[in-house]
Amino acid sequence: MNNPFENTPPSAPADPFASPFAVDTAPRSEALVFSGRGGEYFGIWIVNLLLTVLTLGIYSAWAKVRRLQYFHRHTTLGGAAFDYHGDPRAILKGRVIGFLLLLGYNISFEVSPLLGMLVLGLLAAVMPLLLMRSLRFRALNTSWRGLRFGFDGDPKGAYRAFLMWPLLSLFTLYLLAPMWHQRMKRYQLDNARFGATRFRFTAPVSAFYRMYGVLLLLLLLGMAVIGGMVLLMIEAVEGRRELAVLVPMAVLAGWVALFLLIQPYLTARLQNLVWNSTRLGAHRFESHARARTLYAITLTNLIAIVCTLGFFAPFAAIRTARYRIESVTLVSAGPLDDFVAGQKQAVSATGEETADIFDVDIAL
Repeated sequence: MNNPFENTPPSAPADPFASPFAVDTAPRSEALVFSGRGGEYFGIWIVNLLLTVLTLGIYSAWAKVRRLQYFHRHTTLGGAAFDYHGDPRAILKGRVIGFLLLLGYNISFEVSPLLGMLVLGLLAAVMPLLLMRSLRFRALNTSWRGLRFGFDGDPKGAYRAFLMWPLLSLFTLYLLAPMWHQRMKRYQLDNARFGATRFRFTAPVSAFYRMYGVLLLLLLLGMAVIGGMVLLMIEAVEGRRELAVLVPMAVLAGWVALFLLIQPYLTARLQNLVWNSTRLGAHRFESHARARTLYAITLTNLIAIVCTLGFFAPFAAIRTARYRIESVTLVSAGPLDDFVAGQKQAVSATGEETADIFDVDIAL
């Protein structure tokens, strides 16, 4: 009788060096998913708008919290949603501070140029600290899987990112503006963390110069086209005063068209540049937003908003957010469950921070 096992190949010997606790470290792609709906958000949007008007703007802080909570809670990664925990009172405090600073700036120049310069100096001294506190507030009030984000930027870095580099850009006629943008993003992301793991921003300055170089070429080309159209129209309506009103209308239409051309390009390129250059520990991000798709979304949104006298605005916000969010993917170096569990252990060992009374939310 034949042995049924005689043709079975011998099994490979077990690896004597293999760890019984080995962890799967194969890269995994986890796409961000946005589940917001225009009809749902319209109800939040219209209530926010009415209450903000009725309270002369005071409710705008609570409106912002409701808006951010809706967008955070409808954005999921790995099956878990983000959340926002901001206190509307801190946001209102930030807006009051911003309003008072702006009001003081405008009034001071009407009183005296010297007083205006003194107030401007005060703004320059205070604003980097407020922006640093705002970044900290937004990070500490954002969570995923019950674990908060954080921001550890210091005042020295804030003054470099929000004061020194803007001044250098101004003094060089904005030749250093791309470098300022790169330094600002590096300050924001290199000081951000999820739990105890820091983000890292690796985009070089040259990438920002390339992006702004193409943007400048598009702007110059668009201005040349607008200028040519205006000259042709001036010649066409010469001596016909009833048609002269068409010239400023054509200029306005040309600038709107130029904005529709440039804004989607800058949004898509900047999003891809930032996310593709961002790391979270061993994990990385990928973004594949396309300018032409954003152009189509922006154009149709604008047409719909005009045709509905502005009531399509919440639907437009949902459409734009869905495309931009779902263009981003997290490429994890291993299971996200293990990563989050490790972060929770690290945070519990040091104590999790919360935003304090000195934190405010100043929109960037």
